[in-house]
Amino acid sequence: MSAAKRDDTAGSSHEDAAEELQGKGRPTPSRKVAQAANARPIVGSQDKELRKQQRQQQNEARERARAGMMAGEERYLTQRDRGPQRRFVRDYVDARWSAGELLIPVMVIFLVVAMFPGWVQVYGVFFVWAFLLFAIVDAFALTFILKKKLTEKFGEGNVQPGFKWYGAMRAMQFRMLRMPKPQVKRREFPK
Repeated sequence: MSAAKRDDTAGSSHEDAAEELQGKGRPTPSRKVAQAANARPIVGSQDKELRKQQRQQQNEARERARAGMMAGEERYLTQRDRGPQRRFVRDYVDARWSAGELLIPVMVIFLVVAMFPGWVQVYGVFFVWAFLLFAIVDAFALTFILKKKLTEKFGEGNVQPGFKWYGAMRAMQFRMLRMPKPQVKRREFPK
């Protein structure tokens, strides 16, 4: 056999094999059949009792997590609140009086005072700006005190970044609305 004839027979056997592999071996299903095969609930089970039980378990787990976070349990805290340094900052801020705690009540009083005419409004505006400046200065003083205390307790290079903003923002909130809830009483500074 010549080389050309051998190549021709080899090529035809490859073509036959390729034709056999092209078909999928079954008929194409109708649209109705294909959609019925794909029809299933997007989320969850069809069993109402099972869904109710799952919902109840999720609610109980959420309630445990909320109670744990309010109590300051480490495993339930958000990433922002975790760690011994953050606990120290929280306890220190909660133990002291901060001007920022009174910022919202002062603003509410200013809204009432703003309804009065003339000089009362002017003095009210000056008082609010002065109090706001005092709260900012108090927050800066708090950050310097916290840096000193954290450095003493945890070491020079071991101070976690972001503690200044964390402490200042906690100091600007009402004590009763802070999350996690304060774990120390006033004047009970951490050691």
